Amino acid sequence: MKIAVVGATGMVGEVMLRVLEERQFQYTELLLVASERSVGKTITYKGEHHTVISLEAAVAAAPDIAIFSAGGDTSLAWAPKFAAVGTTVIDNSSAWRMHPDHKLVVPEINADVLTADDKIIANPNCSTIQLVMVLAPLHRAYGLKRVVVSTYQSVSGTGLKAVEQMENEMQGIEGPMAYAYPIHRNALPQCDVFLDNGYTKEEMKLMTEPKKIMGDDSFQLTATAVRIPTAGGHSESVNISFNRDFDLTEVREILANTPGVVLQDDPQSALYPMPLTAHDKDEVFVGRIRRDETLPNTLNCWIVADNLRKGAATNAVQIAEYIRAKGLV
Repeated sequence: MKIAVVGATGMVGEVMLRVLEERQFQYTELLLVASERSVGKTITYKGEHHTVISLEAAVAAAPDIAIFSAGGDTSLAWAPKFAAVGTTVIDNSSAWRMHPDHKLVVPEINADVLTADDKIIANPNCSTIQLVMVLAPLHRAYGLKRVVVSTYQSVSGTGLKAVEQMENEMQGIEGPMAYAYPIHRNALPQCDVFLDNGYTKEEMKLMTEPKKIMGDDSFQLTATAVRIPTAGGHSESVNISFNRDFDLTEVREILANTPGVVLQDDPQSALYPMPLTAHDKDEVFVGRIRRDETLPNTLNCWIVADNLRKGAATNAVQIAEYIRAKGLV
């Protein structure tokens, strides 16, 4: 089993390596791949020194699996080249997510759609993953009608430059700006760029990807995505209208018994999900579950997950684990 991590020197790439080690993913050879400016650098991983190689060299090595986290342009240009030599690509960018010929996968929900012919597999948007982990089991039970989601997303979702901007601002240091405005002591109602319809790309991902993952476009979904000054972890306030009525005790039981979901819903004891407590964990946390008293068959909840782990690296590694366990690679 030869595995490549493309974008190994980036924030998500570093977390991918950590997740591979923690989950004891077995391989015979590990290829660390990055852009030309990083080629030749040495990364120490699990006590061994690895030299960062180029994309060209990685394609020539024909790995069994390549996990990409190097941006959409790199994925569009290079994923087909890896696929052409027989590599199964698991791509963390938005490049292939809504492409009709490629699967969009959250293993706990729809891994069974994968076949040996799927050589480019898309990893969903970080905010989408934590949302569908909660929506999918409730959809099976009650049928989704309409979902309204508002996100509170950490600066790590933008990248290292944004983290550095926030840290500089906290210390009163002038430095490069990842955003058009200060993020410290602020909230920016913009994640990604604005489109002609007034929504951002991030919001449109939230509005389209869940339908593809769950294989159902019968429900409606709208979103507002906001960047807040937290270092890691995305939060979501979600309002869910169902086709059928529900029992709150049953809702909690369904979520408590959903693999990969942790129920934290004891407001009287101040127990609810937070980015601080979700940090560096692979699960999706849900709480503040309550009936919307203004609409029939409608529920409010609060969802939090570590966007660099389940929202990116962990989900990708779980896909790799699945395709190997099923003999698809």
